[in-house]
Amino acid sequence: MSSLRPGRRRTRPAYPVLLLVGALLGGCGTDRPTAPPVWDGPTAVATGDQPATPTGSPGTPSATSSPAGTPSATPDPAALRRVFPVRAGNVDYHPTHSGYPGTDIFADCGEPVVAVTDGTVLEVSRVDRFDRKGPQGPYNGGLSVSLLGDDGVRYYGSHLSVISAGIDAGVRVRAGRQLGEVGRTGNANNVCHLHFGLSPKCTGHDDWWIRRGVVGPAKYLDSWRGKGNRSPVAAVTAWEREHGCPRAPRGSSGAG
Repeated sequence: MSSLRPGRRRTRPAYPVLLLVGALLGGCGTDRPTAPPVWDGPTAVATGDQPATPTGSPGTPSATSSPAGTPSATPDPAALRRVFPVRAGNVDYHPTHSGYPGTDIFADCGEPVVAVTDGTVLEVSRVDRFDRKGPQGPYNGGLSVSLLGDDGVRYYGSHLSVISAGIDAGVRVRAGRQLGEVGRTGNANNVCHLHFGLSPKCTGHDDWWIRRGVVGPAKYLDSWRGKGNRSPVAAVTAWEREHGCPRAPRGSSGAG
């Protein structure tokens, strides 16, 4: 990776294959937990389990929130607007991810990371606690944000360089609102990218192994990048029905 020179506003049209392979094999998804993980980095809201398909408004802004709008009492998941999570022209991503379903979206450090859809911020980690000595897993994402969409899907982005001002647990956001900037914090292997994951909201326990991604995002990213609106609700709901909310990672590496 010594040949990589991450920076802002590079003009190369795409990232080389070796960067993708190196990041997938050497960055996200290669370390295994060496101690029982404890996720105490992000702030969090909400208590009790909530299914992937909500029956009402998924969250209420905290007293210090800056609401971006008022959600519908009964949102139609299919009708919600969805956008690509990185607002930049020079981006690339691989359809698969090492170890578990997720996607690494490669872009220059500093490019805007935005809310995929309307929803409520669930968790924010503003401090990079990753240490290669361990524990591996709970802190691998570095600076990160997870959003509970009004469709009931949790959208997670990590390795950010900065979290935007006003983005805190409980804050309402609209699709396209900036959440932070692409970075290389956590277990990013010094490569500028956004780790992106889709999952159900599992509360009541630390669940970094679910939050990092349980459903492959590539086909949804393809749609959103092309201004489509493909919904991950059915896939996330089906996964939750089959697996519930596992209390520990199952035979996969601790990344994201």
